[in-house]
Amino acid sequence: FDEKRLKNNKKLIDWYEKNITDIENFCKNIDAALWEETILETKKIEKFADEKLRNIPYNLGGGGAYQLLYFITRYKKPEIIVETGVAAGYSSFAFLKAIKNNNLGKLYSSDFPYFRYPNPEKFIGIVVEEYLKDNWELFIEGDENNLKEILIAIKKDRKKGIDLFHYDSDKSYSGRKRCFKIIDDYINKNSVILMDDI
Repeated sequence: FDEKRLKNNKKLIDWYEKNITDIENFCKNIDAALWEETILETKKIEKFADEKLRNIPYNLGGGGAYQLLYFITRYKKPEIIVETGVAAGYSSFAFLKAIKNNNLGKLYSSDFPYFRYPNPEKFIGIVVEEYLKDNWELFIEGDENNLKEILIAIKKDRKKGIDLFHYDSDKSYSGRKRCFKIIDDYINKNSVILMDDI
């Protein structure tokens, strides 16, 4: 046993236990009315997604914390959102629905097809409703390639940086480090960064 590592882990666990809160309490404490809207809107997302996925013979993954994504997008009103990891598209749907309700913003998404399925590209973001796709650019060549292309697109759109970044792809430390090295110049003190599975 490495005593120093054990002590550091204990400190982290203590901090975590003192600071943990669930999504509902976190959001309600910021804006209770917006949380009520979030519940209504994300129930619609869930219903549409369930119907869409019902006849697909593959497991495309769950929805994650898309209530938080919708809430934060409505609350912060970001112009530029970048996400890694789309899968079936619950998170993309939540972002795009909030963008629509804000009447502001654009989503750039990075993913990589599920090559174990036939025609895998057609499953990326499959639950996103068609009418929301005007404010969405989807890149499907893997984060390392996609993020570079996304930054070029952001620059082309004459935007300065990333207002909201949601990371939900390669769960390894090296994958995260590689990602943040690419986007580092586009993150600023006002950027919101959300990590799935810390």
